[in-house]
Amino acid sequence: MKIGVDAKRLFNNFTGLGNHSRTTIDILGDEFPDTSFCLYTPGITMNDVTRPYLNRDNSRVVMPRSVLRGSAWRTMGIPTECRRDGVDVFHGLSNELPVGLRRCGVPSVVTIHDVAFKTFPQMYKWHDRIIYDMKWRYACRNADRIIAISQCTKHDVMKFYGVDEKKISVVYQPAGSLYYNSIHDDSPTEQTHSDKDYMLYVGSVNSRKNLMGVVKSMTLLPADLLPRLIVVGDGGSYKREVMEYVMSHGLGQMVEWRHATDHKELHKLYAHALLLVYPSFYEGFGLPVVEAQLSGCPVVTSNVSSLPEAGGPYALKANPNSPEDIADNIARLLADETLRSELAIKAREYATSTFNPKVLARQLMEVYRLSM
Repeated sequence: MKIGVDAKRLFNNFTGLGNHSRTTIDILGDEFPDTSFCLYTPGITMNDVTRPYLNRDNSRVVMPRSVLRGSAWRTMGIPTECRRDGVDVFHGLSNELPVGLRRCGVPSVVTIHDVAFKTFPQMYKWHDRIIYDMKWRYACRNADRIIAISQCTKHDVMKFYGVDEKKISVVYQPAGSLYYNSIHDDSPTEQTHSDKDYMLYVGSVNSRKNLMGVVKSMTLLPADLLPRLIVVGDGGSYKREVMEYVMSHGLGQMVEWRHATDHKELHKLYAHALLLVYPSFYEGFGLPVVEAQLSGCPVVTSNVSSLPEAGGPYALKANPNSPEDIADNIARLLADETLRSELAIKAREYATSTFNPKVLARQLMEVYRLSM
């Protein structure tokens, strides 16, 4: 099978959607070595992340060859390229599809990650919400099959776009391959990796992901239990609001801020943390929860949205609107080393089985076959 892929984010985005694109290509290539890919992108950011995808045996990079360039080519030019390349199915990996695939006789699949611009509209500019809504609506109406990355996202797609549930397949988001491997430290690590005196937050620092709920919960923890919090992520005005709260409540020495780090380092941070705390109000999936559990890190997450799916039965789940409930669940883990150990082991087994790359790759391939 020859699969066409919207590879803009694969080659130019190095966080969520870019990671998803690369991991999807990786697991499909590993499980189905006879499959080939046409990677359509209007441009390439050259670095160590993208170079491995430029000379793969089973893929070919396709860039604009006509007067159309940039987003115009990505929207209007890719269907003609797909027909010329003999693509069997086109996969829009990030919520949208080029216009005219059906007219060119190319079956299509689109992955919808979330509809956060509808559930948390205050986080988005009004004109961005309009553009996103147009793109999502077009993709949902014109795709032959829709992939939702959780049951929660499936229900949101049905709710907001009136899609028949029979058209939607749930295929969970795979984590990067290194998270499925145990940590083997072969050199001395930083103090933060060895003394296990910290809990971890990973993700963008915005109102939807609820870091404020985490720092408020810290003020409720007994002093003898309170560990440092390492925040891996960045943000704007909401981050400044959280920082002001941290300083005004005497937590300045207890919160360490880090920018996004590479996956090897992040894997170590998960593996050596006391716990991950991730009480988001809304997620399409909640990948940090899975990454943490695969790394052997116990999790406190939310009891809403897709987080119960990502966390499964061995994550503790709190009401994200209640700092008291978040604090109670954190304290439960911090005070009970046996519980932390048991949950870490069982959660890793659950995550390894539920989000097994081979299983997810086979599910993706089945969706492609249904679309044709």
